[in-house]
Parts: sequence; C-alpha cells; structure tokens
Amino acid sequence: MSSDRPYFRTLNDFQPGRVFQHWPGKTITESDNNLFCLLTMNNNPLHLDEEYAGKSQFGKIVVAGTYVISLVIGMSMPDISGSAIANLEYEKIVHENPVFIGDTIYARSEILEVKSSDSKPDRGVITVETEAYNQRNEKVLTLRRKVMIPKTPALDFGL
Repeated sequence: MSSDRPYFRTLNDFQPGRVFQHWPGKTITESDNNLFCLLTMNNNPLHLDEEYAGKSQFGKIVVAGTYVISLVIGMSMPDISGSAIANLEYEKIVHENPVFIGDTIYARSEILEVKSSDSKPDRGVITVETEAYNQRNEKVLTLRRKVMIPKTPALDFGL
C-alpha cells in the first residue's frame, strides 16, 4: 500500500518533516457546539448562554475547546491515524485563540518523529504536531500526539 491511500498508510509512509494538509475544512454551527456540550455534559454558560457570553470579554458564545480538539483530530484522521493501532498520548494541547460559531476550521499536521517499536516489530510510533487555523488564518489550536502505526497494512479488503 502507498501513501496515496490514507486509510492504509503504514509506518514507512511517514517521514519526519512531512506535512499533511487536511481537507476539507469545517464551519462550526451553533448546533455542533450545543450538541457537543450536551453529549459531554459541558454546561459552561460561556458555551451555551448568549446573554452570559455576551457580557464576557469575548462578547459572544465561545465554542467548547474540547470540541475544537475533537474536530481537529477527526479532520486529521484520514491522513494520520486512519490505519492506527492506537492513539497513545496527547503530549501538548494549546488553545491559541478562541473559536466562535460560524468560524471555519482548517488543519495541517507535520510528522516530527518516526520510531520502530523495540518490543513489537510489526509496528512503530509517530509523533505528530497538528495546527488548526480559522478562516482568517489565525492559529486557534496546536496539539502534539503519538500514534501507533502498523508496518504492514492491518486490513486491505482487497482494495
């Protein structure tokens, strides 16, 4: 399998310095934010109460940061972890700027390190840093994580 087939990437398809532009972007709706807050029991009024949020330093509802993290991980999945054995670690998450309803989020990831496993020769671990930007090209999120990737395709379904 080759790197042009995202869900079938193997450890050899990742090299330090390789950058993936994740596409498409996602415009965040009020429903997205409300549903995420409901599902996760995050009832912070800054995320849900227009009147309260309007009196905050932001002047309007701020999208839940954990939703932005989840969205960006999801956006990167086909390119980075589509064939992953496991997401192992989230090392660093920085919310650079607030995200608001109506913002469109775009993301890109850079491979920082690729290591073969010492204990399991059929796999390895990549360290990747993902950055997310809004429609004004303002960085809104940076996160670093480690992902366990197989050295050979786990499943190919004959494709």
